[in-house]
Amino acid sequence: MTREGPKMASTNSSLHTGRRVLAAAALASAIFLTACGSGEQAQTANPQQMQTSAVPVETILLEPVSVESVRSLPARATAFAEAEIRPQVSGLIEKRLFTEGQQVSEGDALYQIDRSEYVASVESARAALARAQATAETARQTASRFQRLSDINAVSQQSYDEADAAAKQAEAEVGIQKAALERARIDLARTTIRAPIDGSIGRSTVTPGALVTANQPQQLARILQLDPIYVDMTASSSEVLRWRQDVAAGRIRSSDGNAGVPVTVRLENGQAYPHRGALEFSEVSVDEAAGTVIIRAQVPNPDGLILPGMFVKAEFSAGTLDDVYRVPQRAVQRTPKGEPFAYIVADDGTAQQVMLAIQESEGSDWIVTAGVEAGQKLIVSGFQRLREGTPVQDSSVSGRNLASMKVAPSSVTPE
Repeated sequence: MTREGPKMASTNSSLHTGRRVLAAAALASAIFLTACGSGEQAQTANPQQMQTSAVPVETILLEPVSVESVRSLPARATAFAEAEIRPQVSGLIEKRLFTEGQQVSEGDALYQIDRSEYVASVESARAALARAQATAETARQTASRFQRLSDINAVSQQSYDEADAAAKQAEAEVGIQKAALERARIDLARTTIRAPIDGSIGRSTVTPGALVTANQPQQLARILQLDPIYVDMTASSSEVLRWRQDVAAGRIRSSDGNAGVPVTVRLENGQAYPHRGALEFSEVSVDEAAGTVIIRAQVPNPDGLILPGMFVKAEFSAGTLDDVYRVPQRAVQRTPKGEPFAYIVADDGTAQQVMLAIQESEGSDWIVTAGVEAGQKLIVSGFQRLREGTPVQDSSVSGRNLASMKVAPSSVTPE
């Protein structure tokens, strides 16, 4: 009995330990099953909760409007008129008769070339003309006498014909000498180089004492007429083609011709130029190298603020877009293919995706020609969580709130 007592105690102890392990395992299994059941219930309840909860959004009411289709193009200023001053006769420059940078008028004297040689040429031509006139007078008298003698057969007909031809030849020589005298006078007048146009004259490339030759390649000075001034805008040929197609198809209502179309200029520093110009014409051919077309405007420049060669930006109206919609750029998204779309509130209070046809941009808005209709509510805020058919809770945005939502004008190229 002494040996069996310890063995029975050990067996009882092992039984108790096994029971505790089984109880712990059962408890853990129960906890695990409860957790799994709770997760399934949560997963089952979430879709119902998502279906019943509406996404808060802000909307604006779409109304058709008419807007000016404004083109904003880079441009370069060019002089209204330009004249390169070159001598038309050869000689030494005696005087420069202008101040560099001053305003000159047509006909003002600019340079004086030595006149002495040309004065002598005029006198020589005048003397040659007088000699030719005297010779012609003698020939006329001789021909007149021979005519009277021929009438009474005192001289032969051949003698009279020769005298008459000599008289006519002398008259022709008088005409030649008159032309030579006139040419000498013109050359003498050209020794004073005058301004051919009104404008501002630049620096002189020669000084008194310089030898110049007629029609030399080097200019003496240059005159630029800056008031008014031309602003040449550069547009891509594809943009001009689309513009003309829009006008032809009636998408843009344009006035007849370009006359009177105002042009607004912005200077290099972004400031608006105070004087408005007018559209002149567009180039009739495309620059093959750059694929661009030049559109020219004439702009008043009374203060000479715009200088030739200066880069500016010019804006003008290409026409009027009727029955279009202003859509804030922030409300428009893109598909992976780059197609624009937005969300509107459907009649059943859910979000509906609509594809848009964008004509161009204006400030912070897209100008939309198709895809939406009058009276629809466009979602402008909260659409990040939207999908097709998502319930929404919309609130109309007042004009003040909409203005605060607008951002700076977009630099994105219009569609």
